[in-house]
Amino acid sequence: MNILFLCTANVQRSKTAQELFQAIDTSNNYKSAGLSKKYVEKAGTTLCTEELLGWADKIYIFEDFHLERIIHYTGKIHLHKITNLKIEDKYQYFQRELVLLLLEKLQIN
Repeated sequence: MNILFLCTANVQRSKTAQELFQAIDTSNNYKSAGLSKKYVEKAGTTLCTEELLGWADKIYIFEDFHLERIIHYTGKIHLHKITNLKIEDKYQYFQRELVLLLLEKLQIN
């Protein structure tokens, strides 16, 4: 299964989720990206594209406005694949509390 994690800049939450689950679950393919061109360019990370959205079997976002942004640019075509994890942008990369939240909320099969 192809799993995509999307946050704002692809620096903290989505990057942590991708790397965490790549390390503990080799049965799936994981990628991550950011939804803000401005912040992705500033951080030098990966920007979400329609190609990435199409690649994914499951898409995990972290906040309501991430869903709004996807719908604004691509319509409702990907809605059936999206789950909102509702994890605020207050954690650092691989912060213990973030890792524990991800493990609690995601039981990827």
